[in-house]
Amino acid sequence: MTTSAIQQKLAPLRVQIDELDRQIVELLNRRANIVIEVGKIKHSADSGSTGESAAGNAPAKPPQIYVPEREQQVLAQVRAYNKGPLPDRCLMAIWRELMSGSFALERPLRIGYLGPAGSYSHMAAKLKFGSSVEYDSLDDISGVFEEIVRGHVDLGLVPIENSYIGGIGETLDSFRDNRVHVCGEVLIGIHHNLLSNTPAEEVKKIYSKPEVFSQCRRWLGLQLVHAEKVPVASSSKAAEIAAKEPGSAAIGSILAAETYDLAIQFANIEDDPNNVTRFFIISLNSAKPTGDDKTSLMFTTVHKAGALAEVLNIFRDHGLNLTHIDKRPSKLENWEYVFFIDCLGHQSDPTVASAIEAARKHCLHLTVLGSFPRAKEAL
Repeated sequence: MTTSAIQQKLAPLRVQIDELDRQIVELLNRRANIVIEVGKIKHSADSGSTGESAAGNAPAKPPQIYVPEREQQVLAQVRAYNKGPLPDRCLMAIWRELMSGSFALERPLRIGYLGPAGSYSHMAAKLKFGSSVEYDSLDDISGVFEEIVRGHVDLGLVPIENSYIGGIGETLDSFRDNRVHVCGEVLIGIHHNLLSNTPAEEVKKIYSKPEVFSQCRRWLGLQLVHAEKVPVASSSKAAEIAAKEPGSAAIGSILAAETYDLAIQFANIEDDPNNVTRFFIISLNSAKPTGDDKTSLMFTTVHKAGALAEVLNIFRDHGLNLTHIDKRPSKLENWEYVFFIDCLGHQSDPTVASAIEAARKHCLHLTVLGSFPRAKEAL
């Protein structure tokens, strides 16, 4: 077929695409106008006509813009509406960006994460909340918690466990010191990349976190065995150094490559391609039931033989599946531990509520960290 004949066949199809694009843009803006009305109602309901709280002497709490249960409902509906040929994953990405724009129309939403820019936490936050919200890079995980409590950020994204290295101690410890709610979870596939503006064969130094080197040991032993491995505080700091230092490279995320203008010399160099990190979304607000939830608890058992087994058996006897268990030193008394568990179900479910109350009898302290929609797949 000649070029002219091909163009003749393509022309009417492109006209149809252009017209559909026009309709899509019109519909998206009609949706956005409704979002604006939703925002007005939220502000009116939360602040009243005077802009003060019910007590009349304090500023009203900002309206809840991110509503996890509503997000879950919207995305489930989109999946149900989808008859193909576009895959669900494509539509989920579109709708997350659409919801990101909607947040901005209601009120600027600020997300705190463990920085610097280009970190895996930053990447997880952007995949979850899109490009239309504000992001705040913080120096450590405890700082994310503190900024939530101070009201400087609306939501925080903190790593809770990694399928390769297990629980994240700093996050677990921060729950002891700050009263925040877990209102969501995010699963992110962790793929490491060799980032450098120097050809790989000329690289003399590689910067990254010690954990990252251990997760890429096999590949580094095959490809860059003679390059010096230099540990630094974060993979994004490694990328920043590699961008300035000739003959060096970093191991980090695709977002780090974009942030620091580095070329991806080799992608997906991790030894375990199924490496996943789970993040908690933390907030001053809690999430309502969706019908497919988890509840996260923190507790210290009484000092008697079998106390931990008693607590775990209560959840077993109530037919509740525990999906995560971890422990940290209490820092109050030697050999006393704080335990963390996740179970399926929402804290408002009668079975879960009954199990929690029964477990309290065997605990010195028990705190419900939050109930939240269950994440089923990595973003």
